[in-house]
Amino acid sequence: MKLELIVDVRPNGIWLALLRDGKLIELHEERGSSDFVVGDIYLGKIRRLSPSLNAAFVDVGYERDAFLHYLDLGPKFASLNKYTKDVIRGKQSVSALNYFKPEPEILKEGKIDALLSSSQYVLVQVAKEPISSKGPRLSCEVTFAGRYIVLSPFTNKISVSQKIKSQDEKKRLKEVLEGILPKNFGAIVRTVAEHRSAAELEQDLAQLMEKWDTVFKNLKGVNSPKRILGEINTTSSILRDLLNADFTNIHVNAKETHEEITAYVEQIAPGKGSIVKLADSRIPIFERHGINKQIKVLFGKKVPMSSGGYLIIEHTEAMHVIDVNSGNRKGAEGQESNALATNIEAAEEIARVLQLRDMGGIICIDFIDMHDRENNRKLYEKLKEFMKNDRARHNIIPPSKFGVVEITRQRVREVTEIETNETCPTCNGTGEIQASILFAEEIENNLAFLIKDKRVKGVSLQVHPYLEGYFKKGGFLKSLQWKWYFNFKTWIPITPNTSFQLLQYAFLDQQQEIIEL
Repeated sequence: MKLELIVDVRPNGIWLALLRDGKLIELHEERGSSDFVVGDIYLGKIRRLSPSLNAAFVDVGYERDAFLHYLDLGPKFASLNKYTKDVIRGKQSVSALNYFKPEPEILKEGKIDALLSSSQYVLVQVAKEPISSKGPRLSCEVTFAGRYIVLSPFTNKISVSQKIKSQDEKKRLKEVLEGILPKNFGAIVRTVAEHRSAAELEQDLAQLMEKWDTVFKNLKGVNSPKRILGEINTTSSILRDLLNADFTNIHVNAKETHEEITAYVEQIAPGKGSIVKLADSRIPIFERHGINKQIKVLFGKKVPMSSGGYLIIEHTEAMHVIDVNSGNRKGAEGQESNALATNIEAAEEIARVLQLRDMGGIICIDFIDMHDRENNRKLYEKLKEFMKNDRARHNIIPPSKFGVVEITRQRVREVTEIETNETCPTCNGTGEIQASILFAEEIENNLAFLIKDKRVKGVSLQVHPYLEGYFKKGGFLKSLQWKWYFNFKTWIPITPNTSFQLLQYAFLDQQQEIIEL
């Protein structure tokens, strides 16, 4: 398995594409504002209590109140609440918990109004980002995620990832943590910590303790609502969670971002900075790696499969519905065997699409009917296998007698939606076109203006792939590209861009910046 991260720095933000063996599996957008991201810590103010929901609505500075349920307070809420009050009032003079006396754990089946009151300050962490018309979902079980461990204050419990199978290794990791954890701090040991040295774990812990110190400093004398600690950006989060031996390359198209990512990779994985590569900016980085094409294929209502089958994906307010169709798939094995093969192929593609679009909540999948129970069992096992790499928590229910599989998947942010339908660039959706479109002449006139009048050096042209073929048709001395060479006494490079509409084009200068006409 080969993992690659493609970082496309754009004027209005950063797009991140994660590829597994060349296939797009995750797509993220980092906008200029990074408020209310999962993991951010805020000092909020209770706006109102809802005893019927056993929850509170909290002002954290978002346009809508955030939601805090009693079950999300966590057993150590009383200790966190006491610490927060003491720091704000100046009674807690240091960030360390060596002399802090923890409070008893709260009741599992308690009532929210017994612990919270209106206008009270409360330290919270974003558990789910704002989705649709809902504000953020909050938790008071504050944790700090590192590369190897997750730090938990106000507890002495140490847990080790169940994915680490060796009992000896689990025992070793637990003993290392017991020796380095400060008093009243617990930890969860992550899977990537397996076979890591005590020094590496201690370094990771030191960085997490710095975050705890930052929370302490930012809490002193603060007024709610305010962000106390921001989570690291999406790029760093992906690298922190996924960077391992399978990670082969990180391609970046901006020099400054390339330097930042290289420094971060060296910090979390010394010696692996060489995998960060600065991409040639003459060709759009998503175009070079075939990402634009995969986005157009995978984000539409109809998602084709290589066998000729396809998926139909519908989004509703309550759930997502996926229908599996065999399309023009042909096979000589019989209807049942063809249905099984198509369903297994669809299961792999669905697992990929769920992760790519970050679809959460309830997902109902209508697979092709199979009458053999053993085939339904095989499909269920295969779907579970394909979903193993999904980092979001999920649960899969075996196929019903109607062949429908239900999946619940953790929803922490908005579903990624990309519009794949295009307005006809010729008629702009009107259904009418001009009698004659002198497109090549238009481009030639603009080239004459840039090269002869404005005397711009190193002009290149980006067009839709169809137009690239048209301009280069005829080859040596016969194509339009050669005609332009003789006319302007300079060679005009022509590169394709599949994200362009049919009659869309752009001129670039020597620095590969778009030239405004």
